[in-house]
Amino acid sequence: MRRHHRTTPRIRRSPRLHRLLGTLLLVAAAGVFTAGSAPAAAAAPVPLDQVIPAPAQVTPGGTPYRITAGTAIRVDPDPEARRVAEYLAGILRPSTGYRLPVTAQGSSGIRLRLADGGYGAEGYRLDSDAGRVTLTAATPAGLFHGVQTLRQLLPAAVEKDTVQPGPWTVAGGTITDRPRYGYRGAMLDVARHFLTVDQVKRYIDQLALYKINTLHLHLSDDQGWRIALDSWPRLATYGGSTQVGGGAGGFYTKDDYREIVRHAASRFLQVVPEIDMPGHTNAALASYAELNCDGTAPPLYTGTRVGFSSLCVPKDVTYDFVDDVLREIAALTPGPYLHIGGDEAHSTSHADYVAFMNRVQPLVAKYGKTVIGWHQLTGATPAPGALAQYWGLDSTKAAEKEQVAQAARNGTGLILSPADRVYLDMKYDKNTRLGLSWAGYVEVRKSYDWDPGTYLPGAPASAVRGVEAPMWTETLQKSADLEFMAFPRLPGAAELGWSPAATHDWNAYKVRLAAQAPRWDALGIAWYRSPQVPWPTAG
Repeated sequence: MRRHHRTTPRIRRSPRLHRLLGTLLLVAAAGVFTAGSAPAAAAAPVPLDQVIPAPAQVTPGGTPYRITAGTAIRVDPDPEARRVAEYLAGILRPSTGYRLPVTAQGSSGIRLRLADGGYGAEGYRLDSDAGRVTLTAATPAGLFHGVQTLRQLLPAAVEKDTVQPGPWTVAGGTITDRPRYGYRGAMLDVARHFLTVDQVKRYIDQLALYKINTLHLHLSDDQGWRIALDSWPRLATYGGSTQVGGGAGGFYTKDDYREIVRHAASRFLQVVPEIDMPGHTNAALASYAELNCDGTAPPLYTGTRVGFSSLCVPKDVTYDFVDDVLREIAALTPGPYLHIGGDEAHSTSHADYVAFMNRVQPLVAKYGKTVIGWHQLTGATPAPGALAQYWGLDSTKAAEKEQVAQAARNGTGLILSPADRVYLDMKYDKNTRLGLSWAGYVEVRKSYDWDPGTYLPGAPASAVRGVEAPMWTETLQKSADLEFMAFPRLPGAAELGWSPAATHDWNAYKVRLAAQAPRWDALGIAWYRSPQVPWPTAG
């Protein structure tokens, strides 16, 4: 997250003046005097159970901890843990104005420690009392998720990049927390409208606040190819030269993509790249005539219609192409997954679709990765260990749902992304200025109020690996567009992926959600003021 540095000269003040100014700041923080009144009380600390996602277990009690000019951030001598501590310091220093040194010495202040204790790969424990705040986890990822909880327990002004008055108090008590699901994702479509590296990194930072751990990048579609590859260079230079509406488009160099992966890893997100096939491939077909069955390249496409394109399944060059693409992208991607799309292949016969998937899935394994495909993959034979991403609706035909459920019963894992629940590009209502409505209108409550473990009839709860909230960009071009559609729905999807089912309660959640608004304002996030949520009044 970009922080702005002061450029104004420092003014030397006497100790007496410092004390006077400090007193005035404390008075301002506590409230103002009026005739005949006592000073207003400082705002109470955020209760431990008011964060998003809801923690697994909360035990409030004891004296709050207060961050002061004397606070240090103590961390175990582990390089990854220290990076988490430096990240925390980078959030706290601009708004508090405190030095907050990161050190391996001492035990008071804010302590980050690595220890066994049943926390799992991403869980943590937060203990707060008058003397210290301690975050304990088995892994640096767990510490990082604990830091996100700590951020939300501090006043929203902690997110600002200029000095704020405070006070900076953390409620007393203990949080013990770990995720319900190991896969908690958000998809970003950079194919319909190209998004810059900085725009993607900004979205990653916003995802991290709510403990999302996967960024699914939709890198290719009919309207654009967004990753430069040495083996097929025209994919990017020609296939990436436009976008929906006919704009200039764009693509990521390999270094650009590495920077996205690096930034995501610094926020403990894995990147899942998607190359959609055999449909949604017009940008590739336009770039190389030999990929077409008739040997003729179609024109570039800037509309939004789907289902008209297909790789030529019988041609051997098709599999040379797919092999090269998967090889180069796998080499750039440290995470375990490659997403091969597979949806809306309306121009591919069922027999060709099955034949294509039977040849392509082993290529993913060849490069050491696990297949993810949209749930139409279950109409073929999913590879062992493959994940199917379900994007149907509540109203999807029972036969289609049963096909997915049968695959789940046979061992295929599921990622749940029902379009009329967590497609973040769906309009909130008929007046929403952005987005689409083919899956219906999706207000905040509908997006939140469902259970991934029981959503798909006949699918065993054990098959569900997690939840993902996709963001398609036919109508979205700027960060503010993404944010308006993601907030306030994204935190709910994150909670569905992280929190125990027992914590799920709309009436309680909407209050916690409303309390996030000042934080979004402090972060400069453009958000939608849903009438379903009791937002704080401006003032």
